[in-house]
Amino acid sequence: MKHGHLSTKDLADFIRERATIEETYSRSMTKLAKSASNYTQLGTFAPVWDVFKTSTEKLASCHLDLVRRLQELIKEVHKYGDEQIKAYKKTKEDVSGTLEAVQSIQSITQALQKSKENYNAKCMEQERLKKEGATQREIEKAAVKSKKATDTYKLYVEKYAAFKSDFELKMTETAQKFQDIEEMHLLRMKEIIQSLSNTIKEIHLQIGEVHEEFINNMTNTTVESLIQKFAESKGTGKERPDYIWNDFCTFPMYFSIFP
Repeated sequence: MKHGHLSTKDLADFIRERATIEETYSRSMTKLAKSASNYTQLGTFAPVWDVFKTSTEKLASCHLDLVRRLQELIKEVHKYGDEQIKAYKKTKEDVSGTLEAVQSIQSITQALQKSKENYNAKCMEQERLKKEGATQREIEKAAVKSKKATDTYKLYVEKYAAFKSDFELKMTETAQKFQDIEEMHLLRMKEIIQSLSNTIKEIHLQIGEVHEEFINNMTNTTVESLIQKFAESKGTGKERPDYIWNDFCTFPMYFSIFP
């Protein structure tokens, strides 16, 4: 569960870093769009810079829109992270009985092992005395100790069986609870990643539309149209001026201004 919270935090950091990259790129594109206005506006190529400027501004806007969406997604991840902390605290309280069962089984296991060692030692001592021909009194005293060790060992075996049953039941319930929590966590993380993917996909579609518009604009910007625009911006009109007769010449003259 702790690892789940860390992975949530790491995911938020990853998305934040992506948003920072997109914001930097958007600012650079905005700067580039402004620079297009500073390029020479003289000559027939001048109108093309307007196409570049408009397209670059739209691209910058797309990336800035992605930044805003990523920031909203980061808020969603943080909200989920807060929910995780609350769920962790609640689960810790819910499984406190399991922790007690773990401690109890560890304690009884140690006690059982010691009683077993003591039982084996007392039994071996009793058998040794019999083989070595010890006095009846010594054998009886050893038998009493062996009987006491046997009863203690039997008591711990029974206690261990009871503790083991409670331990297995609580561990099974807790393990299932932890698995359910992890499954929900992974599903939620996948939902967040899916939202991230869909957001990026939508922005990329918008970027594709901007590029398509740029291609169409450049296709429509023909050599003839550029020359026509230049002529219209520099010309004095479309009407031919009237004739002016020169007293010294027999041919008509008219004035026109050429770019």
